[in-house]
Amino acid sequence: MLQQWHETVKSRDPAKLQALLADEVNLHSPVIHRTVEGKAMVSMYLTAALHTFANETFTYDREFFADNAAVLEFSTEIDGIYVNGIDMITFNEQGKIIDFKVMVRPLKAINLINDKMTALLEKYKAG
Repeated sequence: MLQQWHETVKSRDPAKLQALLADEVNLHSPVIHRTVEGKAMVSMYLTAALHTFANETFTYDREFFADNAAVLEFSTEIDGIYVNGIDMITFNEQGKIIDFKVMVRPLKAINLINDKMTALLEKYKAG
């Protein structure tokens, strides 16, 4: 399960992401005040996140596991701003992602990510 996620992050391939998400997946974003629901919407947001976060400096620094869940601490640099955060991922019995929560620090990084993700999502919605 988690190996597939790492491959998806490395490749930034939307098709791999689609294969990992359950139809009833939920996303909890650090910049959106409501839960993003459903495979189509979560896929769009996570694809934008992959293109925002997963640059050449992105690394998962630590990983914590439970039976059907993982917490992955990451770090990256975007436009000279240090970003640190965690991805909290829950899987169903079929190994599909059913819940994805992202937490990010510092505030400067959250504001930058909000600006970049908003611009990317506008492009996806327009095109």
